[in-house]
Amino acid sequence: MQLTTNKKTFILILIAFAFSFAIRLIWVQQFSDTEQFKFNDQFMINTNDGYFYAEGARDILAGKIKSTNDLSPFESAPSILTAFIAKVLPFSFESIIFYMPVFFSSLLVVPIMLIAKELKRLEVGFIAALVGSIAWSYYNRTMVGYFDTDLLNIVFPTILLWSLIWAIRTHEEKYFLIAALDGIAYRWWYPQSYSLEFAFIGLIGVYIIYQVIKKQEFQANLLLITFMLFGMINVDGFIRFFIVVAFYLALKYKKEAVTKYIYYLFGSALALFFITGGFAPIWGQLKGYVFKDSIAVGKEGLGLHFFTVMQTIREAGKIPFETFANRISGHTIAFIVSIIGYIWMLVRYPVMLLSLPMVGLGFLAYGIPGLVSGGGLRFTVYAVPAMALGMGYIIYEVSRFISTKLITEKAEVASRYTLMAILTALALYPNIVHVIKYKVPTVFTKNEVQVLDKLKNIADREDYVVTWWDYGYPIRYYSDVKTLIDGGKHSGAVNFPVSYILTSPQLQAAKMGRLDVEYTEKRFAVNEHNKELDKNDTNYIKWANSNIEQMTVEHGFKDTNDFLDSLHVNTQLPQKTRDIYLYLPFRMMSILPTVAKFSDIDLMSGKTNRRPFIYQTHRFKDSGTLLNLSSGVVFNKKSGMLKIGNQEVKVKEFLVTAYDKNKKLIRQRQSLHRDGRFYLVYMRSYNTFLVLDESMFNSTYIQLFVFENYDKNLFEPVILNPSSKVFKIKI
Repeated sequence: MQLTTNKKTFILILIAFAFSFAIRLIWVQQFSDTEQFKFNDQFMINTNDGYFYAEGARDILAGKIKSTNDLSPFESAPSILTAFIAKVLPFSFESIIFYMPVFFSSLLVVPIMLIAKELKRLEVGFIAALVGSIAWSYYNRTMVGYFDTDLLNIVFPTILLWSLIWAIRTHEEKYFLIAALDGIAYRWWYPQSYSLEFAFIGLIGVYIIYQVIKKQEFQANLLLITFMLFGMINVDGFIRFFIVVAFYLALKYKKEAVTKYIYYLFGSALALFFITGGFAPIWGQLKGYVFKDSIAVGKEGLGLHFFTVMQTIREAGKIPFETFANRISGHTIAFIVSIIGYIWMLVRYPVMLLSLPMVGLGFLAYGIPGLVSGGGLRFTVYAVPAMALGMGYIIYEVSRFISTKLITEKAEVASRYTLMAILTALALYPNIVHVIKYKVPTVFTKNEVQVLDKLKNIADREDYVVTWWDYGYPIRYYSDVKTLIDGGKHSGAVNFPVSYILTSPQLQAAKMGRLDVEYTEKRFAVNEHNKELDKNDTNYIKWANSNIEQMTVEHGFKDTNDFLDSLHVNTQLPQKTRDIYLYLPFRMMSILPTVAKFSDIDLMSGKTNRRPFIYQTHRFKDSGTLLNLSSGVVFNKKSGMLKIGNQEVKVKEFLVTAYDKNKKLIRQRQSLHRDGRFYLVYMRSYNTFLVLDESMFNSTYIQLFVFENYDKNLFEPVILNPSSKVFKIKI
């Protein structure tokens, strides 16, 4: 039976989808017996941000009403979609958020195959669908458990690319509509898509200029841009939807009139685009990811300086070329081959130039050495579909050439498909190896989640849990409480107080905890009060750019350093309105140096203050007199001296902590040098050594978590678990 092109396309899509789905289940098979990755017998997710959308979906299903100071994403697309799926499908909520990435990310094979179908190269599309669906960066951000916007972030623009290709090649109105509706849906799903949509429009605009110069008919493409601009104006999505549909109906039934006034319509769409937002969001994204500053300076008030979080996020940092190539194509050689195939494809099918915005955004990850700094790991994924098509095209053409020129005519077809299978397997191999080796753990372990689940029954929903932003979303999801910072709220200004709490002595930490929580709530109230007021209105309440600046001013200081110094003595604290808990997990130990950076700064000048020292290792070797702690750190047990690189320093105390059979913490300490500046701590139950200076040794995190040494006037232990500990602030 001779299959039609549509049937072949459908079958190949099913095969590619099943392949993508099955590869993502390797992780499940690898960790099926790992109980620490499960809670209530369900696998937990493995991305922090996923808990943000899970919180929103949970609250939608529970029928909770959003308050003005509730950070739960009730109105976010992922939360709405997840809540809907959980409502209609007979699966547990945990299973749905765990497996959603597997299903939705595998849909990428559909637009890839449809693009190839339009180019009349189904084989190219099939190879590209297989390779692209499991490419390093795409797999990393869409693997099972990676519940985030990424599960559709590449599917939407690839659908947009397909619709634009068909729109330009066919000039059919339905593809104009599909392109605009996809843009609306994409923005609903991922508001940051604005820049990529604008790049597509810009490229079509360049093509129109070319058509004008060559005196070719360009009105169809002008219609396409008008559709997309109407879909991009910065108004409610439903309004944009009705505008686009109305425009489509007018074009379908009053085509002559629409064509006659196309220039006016285009001008109106362009004017609305700029009036309602225009280029501002695009510039904001470029400034945040490409033109990054390490210190953010306030332009008003005291002009405080804060350390910016972008300098500490690995996915937004500079990456080596090999990593860049591997993440897009699996291997440097495969990447080079893909580029050759992609360029070849552009020459053969100029309409594929429309893919340049995605390729350009993907290559922005590496940047332009000497000119533009790289955007980091997160961008590489955008280049995956186009590079996969490039790989598919070169495999197809090379196989066709070899089978035609070097193989007998009788065996030509069989040899061509055999060669394609072999070359495709070679392209898939490094990506599959990566999948097998990429054993990402869940965000939290079962023991940690049990602590948070217990805290949910202790803390009220209006109480705050203070911890580092990495754990903000999971804590809100499992404990149903409030946090000061999280994966979306972690600017230098909001990170400073939390960093200060964790790395300062207990008195200052407790005071700052109460101050920052109460000022955060006051800020919510002020913002609500000012919502309908103009800044010049006499009823408008002025509030500083940051809580720490507001505290400084309200306490009568002009220098924030003086205000912070005042925390050592009697500081007037705001009235207590809720309880505050400190969440101190063992896992925070590894990032404590980064945490400290955010408060290790003179807010008035931007200069570094304390430079606290902490070194953690579980790789050590005891050779009798010497204790080698790796990385050039060696402790001489006989002399009590610590060698750090080429420097020798005195150790003030050697301390040992361990849990007895009743899980009670036992502490031992030995004085070595009275004038020593460093402390050596052996956490026996964790098989971990710590080297700390005086500042870090006296920090609240170290004293409360490592030693359970808390000031009874300031803190009260709530949960003391070896994996994570919770203390309540009493003041």
